[in-house]
Amino acid sequence: MKKMLLSAVMTSALSLVGCGESDPIDNGPDNTPNLSTSQGILTFLEGKTLTMTGDDIPTHPNGFSEDVNFGASSQCYQSVTMSVQGGNFRVDSIPGTIEGAPQAGQTGTCNPDLPQNALTFTSTVVNIENVSADGECFDVVFSFPGFRQVGRGSFSADQRRLDLELFFEGGATGANCAAGAVGSATVNQVIGGESRPFEGSAVQSYVISGS
Repeated sequence: MKKMLLSAVMTSALSLVGCGESDPIDNGPDNTPNLSTSQGILTFLEGKTLTMTGDDIPTHPNGFSEDVNFGASSQCYQSVTMSVQGGNFRVDSIPGTIEGAPQAGQTGTCNPDLPQNALTFTSTVVNIENVSADGECFDVVFSFPGFRQVGRGSFSADQRRLDLELFFEGGATGANCAAGAVGSATVNQVIGGESRPFEGSAVQSYVISGS
């Protein structure tokens, strides 16, 4: 898995990014977060910052190769930071540059070290369902103005990381916990009305920080 992130561009290109190490999250013996319910997950994330960069960015954010020029919807990123307030996610992403692909539809190489103007989006609704024990897997839908991301998520055992495997609404099937765990080879991508096995990685890994 090469990288990950969350961000939407014009028509609906969104991705997430996370990196590095964070300070331990100490909830105390009497304040253990309940990650087995949707409300417990949102309560735990409230006020925290989620960061993704470097190798935490997947090769195919939202199901689309970071190396392909999709115009305004290209999925090449340097970083993405999500801040959780009031149950919604503010996403600040910095796109990278796809080198060697000047025309839409061409394939080049994503260079995250050549950043472009930052993009900011804030979710309007976040739906979390089908939560397993300790947040080992849950289905999630992020609604943003004009588009939605659908997929599945999972917390690490130490609660310092959040993995999100996301696709644009209608772009994939089998990206839910009933089909398998985050990153399982259960996803079929839907392109032009045709369904085919998804061969990339769309798992976006975030480092969690904050009180």
